[in-house]
Amino acid sequence: MIRVAIYGILFLSNYIVKTKGMRTMEKWLGENVQKLGFGLMRLPRLEDGKEIDLPTVNKMVDAFMEAGFTYFDTAFGYLNGQSEGIAKKAVVDRYPREKFLLATKLPPWELNTKEDMPRVFATQLERTGAGYFDFYLIHSVNKSNAEKLDTLDVWSFMKEKKAQGLARHIGFSYHDDAEMLDDILSKHPEMEFVQLQINYADWEDKNIQSRKCYEVARKHGVPVIIMEPVKGGALAVMTDEARAVMQAAKPEASLASWAMRYCGSIDGIVTILSGMSTPEQMEDNIHIMQRFEPLTEGDRETLCQVKKILDATPTVPCTDCKYCVEKCPQDIPIPRVIGTENRRRIYGYADKGNYAFAVNGHGKASDCIQCGVCEARCPQHIEIMDLLKEMVEVFE
Repeated sequence: MIRVAIYGILFLSNYIVKTKGMRTMEKWLGENVQKLGFGLMRLPRLEDGKEIDLPTVNKMVDAFMEAGFTYFDTAFGYLNGQSEGIAKKAVVDRYPREKFLLATKLPPWELNTKEDMPRVFATQLERTGAGYFDFYLIHSVNKSNAEKLDTLDVWSFMKEKKAQGLARHIGFSYHDDAEMLDDILSKHPEMEFVQLQINYADWEDKNIQSRKCYEVARKHGVPVIIMEPVKGGALAVMTDEARAVMQAAKPEASLASWAMRYCGSIDGIVTILSGMSTPEQMEDNIHIMQRFEPLTEGDRETLCQVKKILDATPTVPCTDCKYCVEKCPQDIPIPRVIGTENRRRIYGYADKGNYAFAVNGHGKASDCIQCGVCEARCPQHIEIMDLLKEMVEVFE
């Protein structure tokens, strides 16, 4: 158990924070929400790599709904602005409104004046055709946009939408330290939930601070929506050494199932968002969450061993959120390029063919003009500009 504590895998299935300031909720938000959410950010594409494969998305949505899951998560900028429209075509137009929950997000980077907020919100209602949003979030709150949120009084706008019944529940997704989160939740008790990056690899990460942020949310009595449970798919791939440890413990279990069960065993969550991009991933997640089994002590010990292996394998902590590429003036596919670099770090082989495929039709690492837009938008605080310089030497 000491080793488990060292690597942050002690589980919170009975976690309680007692404080005078904690909200009391006889029925907490998310009590009746199924614990698997469909994140509409990594959807399957057609062979051209540009257009979304809508027929496949429809099949995935149908399987999701038929299994009893209802929560869909999109955002203004996902898939270069296509995601909210896909939500309309695949969900809103095909199912009665009362049969599903739809979440989307207000992007701070689109806001320059107070007038921009109602404009963006109206665009989102039009794109989705949803009539209202069950969960409405301020997108990716962090130190770089906190002043803007206060200056434009985005918080009051969120309350206004809730009062109008257009946003049934309001909250925010968060990418920063626990101290700032504590300050926000203290100042804005009207926020009903917070969306946090939580997975077993990031639980004790000094930059992500998953555990510390979760503890802050619990202290304030605010339920949590979990994002990046599989760390952008990284925890479904793993190194050979880590994979061998998990398969030896549970030969029949997928690698992703370990990550999903980790998150599902945490108290006080609304749902766990999984950015599924294939029907196979959907099938696996449904199987895991319909027959959910909390981690055992033996499972925790296995994850302790895996975490030790991961910690010894230095890689770039990219989650493929694509925030960095949305405003890149050189159209560099940064997450794909970083993925090539991470494979090099894990396997020790500079695959130039894979790199060429990653940048095909886009800018290369050498096209970077060092403008810094990517680093300002990166939730993982990656020093992208220096990394791209290194990759020019290795891959070009």
